[in-house]
Amino acid sequence: MAAGPTDEELIRSARDAHARRDKPRLASLRSAAMDTRHPLAAWVDYWALAARLNEANANEVEAFYTRWPGSYVEDRLRNDWLLELGRRRDWAGFSRDLPRFRMNDDREVACYALLLQAQAGTDVAEAARRAWMAQRDPEDGCQLMAQTLFDAKQFKPDDVWRKVHQAAEHNRPRAARNAAALLGEPVAKAVAETMDSPGRYLALKAMALGHNRNELTAIAIARVAANDPAQAASQLEDRWGAALSAEHAAWAWAQVAKQAALALKPEALPWSRLAWGALKKGSRPDWSDETLGWLARASLRLAPPDQRWGQVLQAIDAMSAPERKDPTWQYWRARALQGLAKPGEAGDAQRAEARQALTELAGPLGFYNQLAAEELGPPPPQPARPLPATPTEREAARGHTGLARSQLLLQAGLRSEGLREWNFSMLGMNDRELLAVAQMACEREIWDRCISSSERSKAEVDVEQRFPMPMREQLIAKATEARLDPAYVYGLIRQESRFVMNARSHVGASGLMQVMPSTATWTAKKIGLAGFKTAMLAEQDTNLRIGSAYLKLVLDDMGGSQALAAAAYNAGPNRARRWREGPAMEPAIWVENIPLHETRDYVKKVLSNASNYAALLSGRTSSLKARLGNTIGPRGSDAPPPNPDLP
Repeated sequence: MAAGPTDEELIRSARDAHARRDKPRLASLRSAAMDTRHPLAAWVDYWALAARLNEANANEVEAFYTRWPGSYVEDRLRNDWLLELGRRRDWAGFSRDLPRFRMNDDREVACYALLLQAQAGTDVAEAARRAWMAQRDPEDGCQLMAQTLFDAKQFKPDDVWRKVHQAAEHNRPRAARNAAALLGEPVAKAVAETMDSPGRYLALKAMALGHNRNELTAIAIARVAANDPAQAASQLEDRWGAALSAEHAAWAWAQVAKQAALALKPEALPWSRLAWGALKKGSRPDWSDETLGWLARASLRLAPPDQRWGQVLQAIDAMSAPERKDPTWQYWRARALQGLAKPGEAGDAQRAEARQALTELAGPLGFYNQLAAEELGPPPPQPARPLPATPTEREAARGHTGLARSQLLLQAGLRSEGLREWNFSMLGMNDRELLAVAQMACEREIWDRCISSSERSKAEVDVEQRFPMPMREQLIAKATEARLDPAYVYGLIRQESRFVMNARSHVGASGLMQVMPSTATWTAKKIGLAGFKTAMLAEQDTNLRIGSAYLKLVLDDMGGSQALAAAAYNAGPNRARRWREGPAMEPAIWVENIPLHETRDYVKKVLSNASNYAALLSGRTSSLKARLGNTIGPRGSDAPPPNPDLP
């Protein structure tokens, strides 16, 4: 089933025609693919029909389903068709097709489905509220559902304002206006004006408005805070804090504190206290989980030890139930309970609750799982390897049609399509099937699929699949040459590229270690690599050499801190230098306060990966806490100055 050059050319041409919405070209390529029984004909057929789906009829769609039963493209087209049926308001057709939708992961489809349930008399208000709040951008299905439930008085004005507040918090003016439209066009217009010009609203209009003044003023303060939290705080202190209701003043202060926390400003702590203090006694804040998370981080970073843990616990306990289950907040809640426990019966109960939470979280895989385990005792051993895949299990993986199509797509350079086909193929697989699929990917050196397939298994965990070590001799040699811990290099590559040699980021970083061309050129000169050309980053050996050398330079500039160096590698040395300013703190607290979500997640995964690789390379347990070090803070007075040329 291997695709030759002609086959690859046809499939790439079809994908390009799909991107251009070139219907005649797609029709021609579809005929060629079907006539020659091209191994990826299903995809060409899908693109051709998807391009004209708004004019297609149910019989054409059903015929497509019949041609490709059980495939990813069948379910992908069903997703597209359900959205088209929703836009057509063909509820009978939508109801017929929905039960066959296997992925069932489209939020707009879910909104249409909830709307139909509501029209049938089912109480879906709470599920609909969650779906609507989770919608980032306005879409027909969720907007129609919200309008219908609002007209039926199942959504209240408070629900609408909560959605508007969330959109304002995340700077989504279109989403804010669309939500406000449920309350009428005058309200939508006022929200749009407030979002666009919050300073003008506060200066000229706020006192003139009676109805909705609390809501609009709080939104204006939040928008000012996004650019200048100190200015927003001044507005609240001088005028608006007293004019707003307690609920709205508290939310506005929380937004100011959140923005200060994101900027790592020391004022985040007193401003967060003002937010809590503005609440009516005993009331639960109606703040987003993201806001509460940043108030918790500000307390971790800035509060003195005798005050820290009570404030952390207060923020975590106000989060939604799903958010509290996140390992981040499970861990810090347990730490807070430990920190608050005093001698006596009440303290014993807190310690017991903390220990139980840490025990449930503890494990050898995952940043907070590893830290939880080390709170309880020595670093945990690696899980025992499961039995190898049997010949029958391996043959099933090799013969899986969807996985075969995925590999052809990947070979043709259609990475997005190949990954979607692969992931769909794993739906419903048990642990043994997943491990066999992962083993096949490992043997074929499709390392990212090896890792992702193995990560899906639950009871049976193959650590060597999840943390493969391709190019072992070569990588260890390059790491040793650069005077780096090979486990750290492996941990970084696993996060950067998952060992995909031709990986390329949206900003132009390339290869195993995702090195930017300008950084590579600078590093090559620094290490005396003569004749370097940026095209050489596609060479495995050169990419490893340049990436390892640059990582070592970054590590040295950051005083040997692997957490700081990982942050600098991902977000740039200047950001990492800024982020280390302020109080010295426990490294896990510093990591949790990294303002960029991508970099925060990156640092956690690189260090967790490195800990697992160290255990595999040495055959001994490896401490994540030891890798993190004791403290992270400002550069010491006796440390060498930062390298101003380091890109």
